Amino acid sequence: MDLRSTARQLGVATRAMLVLTVVLGLGYTAVVTGVGQLVLPGQADGSRVEHDGTVVGSALIGQGFLDADGDPLPEWFQPRPSAAGDGWDGAASSGSNLGPENDDLVAAVEERRAAVAELDGVDPASVPVDALTASGSGLDPHVSPAYARQQAARVAEARGLPVAEVERLVDEHVTGRDLGFLGEPRVDVLELNVALADR
Repeated sequence: MDLRSTARQLGVATRAMLVLTVVLGLGYTAVVTGVGQLVLPGQADGSRVEHDGTVVGSALIGQGFLDADGDPLPEWFQPRPSAAGDGWDGAASSGSNLGPENDDLVAAVEERRAAVAELDGVDPASVPVDALTASGSGLDPHVSPAYARQQAARVAEARGLPVAEVERLVDEHVTGRDLGFLGEPRVDVLELNVALADR
């Protein structure tokens, strides 16, 4: 009697597990994916950014615009630094977790300040903070309007474009605060560079 009862309970448990696996594991996933595709298709597909029919990245994940040696390409707007893996590694999203008085962080900031000032041809004291520090994720796709505008003259010179045209392009890509009061104005570097590639 106990063996028959145990076998019956095992059968019920097995059937329940199979049904719940299908309903919750497959059915729920299919419904959520379908709703996502209907309501927010761009976000559901990863907020992909395309240029000439080719996916060049995501509007939500920063990426570097570097040459083969890892140096910034002057003809492109540059993102903020990344602490994710070897830089902009989506599989290693993280900040450096270094405190503001950490000697390594202070040295890295000063090194970045000098490099950015030299690249953009500006006074080191005028380099915006987002050009010097990585975001908490290390993958922030945005820079401040101040940092984007600082880069405009360099990009214009490298591309043989009028500075005013490149500055206007930056202004067209400034996104305001969310809901009018959350966060800070920002510029998505990838989207700005895609627009720049069409000039």
